[in-house]
Amino acid sequence: MYAFGALLARMSYIGRWGLMRNARLETLSEHVTTTTVTANLLGHIAKELFAAEVDPAKITCFALYHDVGEILNGDLPTPVKYRNSEIRRAYKKLETESEERILATLPQELRAALSPQVSGNGLNEREKQIVKAADRFSALIKCIEEEQSGNTEFVSAKESTLNKIRSEPLPETEYFLRHFIPAYSLTLDELLTPQD
Repeated sequence: MYAFGALLARMSYIGRWGLMRNARLETLSEHVTTTTVTANLLGHIAKELFAAEVDPAKITCFALYHDVGEILNGDLPTPVKYRNSEIRRAYKKLETESEERILATLPQELRAALSPQVSGNGLNEREKQIVKAADRFSALIKCIEEEQSGNTEFVSAKESTLNKIRSEPLPETEYFLRHFIPAYSLTLDELLTPQD
């Protein structure tokens, strides 16, 4: 019996944004889905529109597994995780140990293939930056959704997240901000209305 798939399915039990009042709880599973879709789009934008030497499939796989450690550790709130370098180093070590523990639930024959996808070790620097940006875009999208629900709790988080995205600009992130992010504020009817 191998527990890897069942452990990943538990992402739907882990809530995010624990220190904030949420109009709707976001699970780790939802966050990973948004991050993965966004990372895939960013990878294709980088490759097709900006001729970046990136592999969208590798980017997508890493995004899918980027928060695997949180299955065992939960989501540590950003103000705690980044309070100081000592806490960040200790948490990174804990994440790595958790990833290794989860990888150990795979058949031995699959561990070598999946390990770089979980750790991101097989990615070049641009590909890693794209996944990091996708993770931040997922947070931004959550902030937009909360704001659309009338929840002002996420206003400063939205501004902070936008600043982080803009502080490490890539052509693909600028493109995504300009051409994709505005749609997240629209209603379903507006999304389905043909654009000029």
